[in-house]
Amino acid sequence: MDIFNDRRIVLALIGGALALLAGLGIAIGMVSKTRGEKHAAPPASQGGLVVETTAVDDGGIDPARPLRCFVAGQYVGEVTLAQCAQKNGVATGALDVGVDSSGNLAAADQAGTVLTPLPPVQTEPVLAQAPAAAAAPSAASTPTTPAAGGPAGTCWRYSGAAWSKLPSEMSLGACVQALFAGHCERSGGATYGRWMAQTLRLVPGKVEVSGDNRSFRTLVEQGPGCAIPSIG
Repeated sequence: MDIFNDRRIVLALIGGALALLAGLGIAIGMVSKTRGEKHAAPPASQGGLVVETTAVDDGGIDPARPLRCFVAGQYVGEVTLAQCAQKNGVATGALDVGVDSSGNLAAADQAGTVLTPLPPVQTEPVLAQAPAAAAAPSAASTPTTPAAGGPAGTCWRYSGAAWSKLPSEMSLGACVQALFAGHCERSGGATYGRWMAQTLRLVPGKVEVSGDNRSFRTLVEQGPGCAIPSIG
């Protein structure tokens, strides 16, 4: 029997052909649409790698931020700066604010715990006043001539719970001499300064330096008569 005389077979063949044509049409349309689209470049190729960094203890302090409070050298808990000043019986500005031996932000009266002060705020520096002329020092206490070499940078003195900027830029060695030469620190005490991004600290017998305001290393040993050798 001729298969084309069977109406069912003919209809089945026609249906299959139509389905095939429809599938080809859909495929061709999708390919054409994909070719016409403009793919956006990935974010990394547009803007590159973006890294955000934040400064820690940049010299300012939020008045509402809790910090470790010391009264007469004794830790009394974490309170705001104003509350710590009240516990010490002094004005807020009379407190030392900085980093304690545990590396945490703290406040204390100047006669109590020694804190590493926060870095100075660079936006509004206060020029340090030149010290009054003093009697000629003895040969044993004459400071060593400041080192002339090395890059020049800003030198800061810390005194009275405040930073003061020395009038001119100088080398690290000259800054150390200007801050500490001729001064001997008492046992348990410390005197602080700052050169560029480094914290300087005079402790009994030596000057120390820190790049993170927390961990210190010896920069130079102090000589007889509180003199400080030149730093090459």
